[in-house]
Amino acid sequence: MSASRRRGTTDALGPDEPGRDGEREGADLLAALLDGMDAALCAFDADGVVTHWNREAERILGWTAAEAVGRKGLAGWALRSADAEEVEGRLMAAMRSPGRQVDEFALVTKDGGRVLVRTQSAAVRGPDGTPAGVYCAFSEVHAQIDLERSIALSEALFEDASWGVVLVDADLRPAVVNAHAARALGTGRTDVLGRPLGDLLSQGVEELENALTHVLAEGAPPAPAEIWVTVRTPQGGRRRCWRSGFVRLASPLAEEPVPLGVGWFFVDVTESRQGEQDAATLRFRTNQLHRAARAAAECEDPGEAATVHLDFALAGFADHALVDRVLGPVPADGEPSAPVRLVRIAASPTGSPGPSALTGQAGLPVPYGPDHPALQCVERAGTVRVSADGAPSERARAWALERQWPADAVHALCAVLRSRGRTLGVVTFLRGAGRGPFERADVAYAEDVAVRVASALDLAGLVAERRP
Repeated sequence: MSASRRRGTTDALGPDEPGRDGEREGADLLAALLDGMDAALCAFDADGVVTHWNREAERILGWTAAEAVGRKGLAGWALRSADAEEVEGRLMAAMRSPGRQVDEFALVTKDGGRVLVRTQSAAVRGPDGTPAGVYCAFSEVHAQIDLERSIALSEALFEDASWGVVLVDADLRPAVVNAHAARALGTGRTDVLGRPLGDLLSQGVEELENALTHVLAEGAPPAPAEIWVTVRTPQGGRRRCWRSGFVRLASPLAEEPVPLGVGWFFVDVTESRQGEQDAATLRFRTNQLHRAARAAAECEDPGEAATVHLDFALAGFADHALVDRVLGPVPADGEPSAPVRLVRIAASPTGSPGPSALTGQAGLPVPYGPDHPALQCVERAGTVRVSADGAPSERARAWALERQWPADAVHALCAVLRSRGRTLGVVTFLRGAGRGPFERADVAYAEDVAVRVASALDLAGLVAERRP
């Protein structure tokens, strides 16, 4: 093959020779491919003459293809003479070596500078399979190291990171998930791919998708965000708080930024945030008990003091409160000798807001059924919690009315009223659908309020007995 052929030209063909157009098209295609490469490339024939030199090689070293092609070796122009023998020997040795050969050495730029490059060399085979030359692809070492660092970082994030890493595509579906994120989502690394986020989370999906959409459109937010979600698991929903950061991913190969998706990084901060919330709730409730005690101390009527404790307890805790007193003689200890009957003596308003009011110390018993939570509370002398179990609104309304509670009640907590070793009655706190069910921490607070209400009602009874 002539040198002009190896350089990708077609001067060896006459204007009337068959195959001229096909050879020219092939040469043009080869030139376009070589010049479009991101890596610098040069090629040598079996005698060490430069046959190809692309634009990236020209950018790195400054030597044009016209200046490079046709030269024998690199000595004296792209290599220092002192280094030429060793470097050219290593390059040409690739003709006799299987596979690719990786080297690092310094090349000389046209303006006399030096550039450290990393090369990959391999033999070029002729039609008969014998070595016909060598091609050498090279890039600046710092650029190669940056690329290797990026790849290493990506692999480390998706294999060894101690926080969740999820690559979300432009359709807001997970495309790559690391092991930590898969455990947090309660699934395997491959099971989650391509699924809508709504299949993985029952709550918090809208907030998360809004954040991802914003990042795709506007870029990364200035600071991490804390998102509360409920993860779907075979055992039920699991409430978690994830501190999340987002970055927009764009293709480095496009002339204009083309969003490939969003990198979502998160760490579970549920325990710390739950602890902070519990501490804030405890401080607030302690302050409420303190303020209620000071306000009740100014009440001349002990019955009014009992309603003051109810009103302070409702803030941030429940929507309604009811106080039912045991009708008839109150046994000192042990089980009551007759079926328990309760009469309503105080209630918070169910319509317009206002203070709780006493409804009288006597009257007809409240028509509670035999399994009513308030009756169970008195009989057991312990707290009882019940809920409508997330039933539809009409069923929840019927559930509340059947128990003689306001129609919007969905969750209830009944705490026994005890004073001087006797059971005086029961206080019932009710929550609507906008609040969650009562938990263990709520039980302790309700029992603290019940102690104060029972003391006030007991004192009111003593005062009434001493009146003439």
